[in-house]
Amino acid sequence: MQESSVWLATIAAVALTLSSATFGQAVQAAEPQPGRIVGTVTDVNNSTVPSATVVLDGSDTNDHRSLLSNDNGYFEFQDVKPGTTYQLSVRADGFADWISPAVMVEPGQFKIITNIQLRIATEFTTVQVTYDPVQIATEQVRNAEKQRILGFVPNFYVVYDPDPAPLTARMKFKLALKVSSDPVSLAGIAFLSGIQQAGDTPAYGQGAQGFGKRLGANAAGAFSDIMIGGAILPSLLHQDPRYFYQGTGTTSSRIRHAMFNPFVCKSDNGKWQPNYSGLGGDLATSALANAYYPKSNRGAGMLLTHFAIDTGERILASFAQEFLLRGITHRAGSTK
Repeated sequence: MQESSVWLATIAAVALTLSSATFGQAVQAAEPQPGRIVGTVTDVNNSTVPSATVVLDGSDTNDHRSLLSNDNGYFEFQDVKPGTTYQLSVRADGFADWISPAVMVEPGQFKIITNIQLRIATEFTTVQVTYDPVQIATEQVRNAEKQRILGFVPNFYVVYDPDPAPLTARMKFKLALKVSSDPVSLAGIAFLSGIQQAGDTPAYGQGAQGFGKRLGANAAGAFSDIMIGGAILPSLLHQDPRYFYQGTGTTSSRIRHAMFNPFVCKSDNGKWQPNYSGLGGDLATSALANAYYPKSNRGAGMLLTHFAIDTGERILASFAQEFLLRGITHRAGSTK
């Protein structure tokens, strides 16, 4: 009996062992075999991209893996769960990111991801442009100081730019001093004094003394005119002393523009208004001349005469600017 019991126990143990092995094989057969996802990272020229970061994200937020492509751009993810949706993303320096559509592997599948082509990253450069009217006006004045009729006569007070920036008070004084101290301007004063000497007007007499007085009077008149009408009053009244060349439109409109220029000017805010600076400068210059002209050339009548002459000269100068002088004025960047 005892021997039979031993045999029964042995048979039972063998049966139990066989049952456990069978159960383990059954469980192992029930679990699907993992797959693999592989691929090669290239650029649009089909050159491989080494050291690219390849990220594999599963539908489960905890299923996240990453690796670097090898020197040949190759990568491989092992133990990929079959039946799970994945997405591949690739990043590399100098390239735009690449993202795959949804990827899923079958049990034991060796899945190759194709057409991983990285494009050159598009760079966006932000340029901040700051409008600085003072800087623009400074450049415009610098160019205006190079404007000369026939290449040598100063023509600084005409504006050809259709949208000029307003002048600061400092620029107005600088431009006035530039004109009054120009050698050609000084030569013009001497030439006018010579003509007056020949005509014996004003009545300073003849000889070197008479010429010197005429030269001094003309220099004082020119300087006071440009400083009062071109700098002092325009700064105080916020007006622009320059001539704004029209150049377009009908001939009649250009004639009106030139004719009314001595009486109408632009303010520093760009609006047209009465030219108090120009008219005031002419009137003040004529009044000052009354102080140093000979007695025979003084008086209210002479003051008004000088004022009318100065205004007429401004009208003629405006017509010349509008219709004649641009073609013979050498400007910055001009080939003339």
